[in-house]
Amino acid sequence: MAVSSPTGGPMGATDSILSLEEAWQALLHAAHPPSPIPGGEAAAVAGLRLSPAGWQAERPVSPSARDLLDCLLPLATRAGRLAIAQLGQSLDGRIATESGHSHFINGPQSLVHLHRLRALVDAVVVGAGTACEDDPRLTVRHVAGPHPVRVILDPRGRVTPDRLLLRDPEAPTLHLHGEGAWPEGPAGDHVQRLALPLVAGGFAPASVLDALAERGLGRVLIEGGGVTVSRFLEAGVLHRLHLLMAPLLIGSGRPGLAMTPIDTLHQARRPASRTFPCGDDTLFDLVLDEPAA
Repeated sequence: MAVSSPTGGPMGATDSILSLEEAWQALLHAAHPPSPIPGGEAAAVAGLRLSPAGWQAERPVSPSARDLLDCLLPLATRAGRLAIAQLGQSLDGRIATESGHSHFINGPQSLVHLHRLRALVDAVVVGAGTACEDDPRLTVRHVAGPHPVRVILDPRGRVTPDRLLLRDPEAPTLHLHGEGAWPEGPAGDHVQRLALPLVAGGFAPASVLDALAERGLGRVLIEGGGVTVSRFLEAGVLHRLHLLMAPLLIGSGRPGLAMTPIDTLHQARRPASRTFPCGDDTLFDLVLDEPAA
């Protein structure tokens, strides 16, 4: 998606510069408008107008704000449903060591980016392995913004009630479990449990997204782990994939993506992509629902 640069009229030397925080607030407003906006265009915030076609500013824009707008505009202004996945990994494609240690492969700016993604969506999804091993909170803490609904994919009902997602009431949690695989013990009042049919021992990614959309959760972030992201990618239901590459070589350990083997590189996917600096890391924004140029 092409992003237009701000032009407008002549800008004087004394015009204030639009800051990173003002750009972020405009993106939040576009992703979560207080009321429907005709024509798919977000109302102006801080002299900044966003639309799916691009953005325009009434005053100069700082370099950091420009990068943020260019990167996240396609997510904040996308009409209808959105499914984006994110993985943080080393240069050699590892998300953890063989023992599972992963803190911290990526730097602090990548963590901020992840929290921005959480704030822009309605729901954030993790698999049972991530819920059990990492015990994440999945809330928005490093930026201003709303908490998404936290979703656990638990086909075998193995996530125990001592995990933070089931006992921390800071954000609502949807616990998806397999039919006949009831989770152990009670959960907090912030938790809703829902049984889904199993396909080959797991959930069909499209069925998960449909179930969330039926509950008003149309904008979804698939956060982890690598197995879960790989399943959603292979199912062809993702619109975008954000890969945060750290300047780090691990040499062994758990791969970020593990999919069905292919025989030749002709079968490899070659999505359109953009790159953005993210502290010492590099963000690869892969477009999966549009053909590569």
